[in-house]
Amino acid sequence: MGKITNFLREIVFPASIILTIIGLILIVFGVLYYVFRTITEVQQSLLFIYNLKDWNAYILTFGLILLGIGVYYLYSYLKKSRFVVKELKTNKRSEIMGKHAELRRTVKHLPKKYQRMLQEKEDELKIK
Repeated sequence: MGKITNFLREIVFPASIILTIIGLILIVFGVLYYVFRTITEVQQSLLFIYNLKDWNAYILTFGLILLGIGVYYLYSYLKKSRFVVKELKTNKRSEIMGKHAELRRTVKHLPKKYQRMLQEKEDELKIK
């Protein structure tokens, strides 16, 4: 399980962006169907989304779910990474010590790059 978790931790940023984009596309397809429901048969044959008919409600729902998941993970990743980078910019040992436990907890959920950054800062300021 550790290998899978580490792999997912490394790809959380690009995966959240991809989920957000796919969610937006599915929402657009679902909305387009309901907007253009009353178009002529010739136009219907040109829109492949119209051929899915009742499945468009599921596509719209699935798009909303994917969008929500993607935005949540994207926001979470950006918030944590900004916190770590902001806190590690300081050269004051006392400021790092005050947030050290929180920094350690936060970098556990981020890619290894942030763990290395924290380790380098700890070595630089001689923090155990």
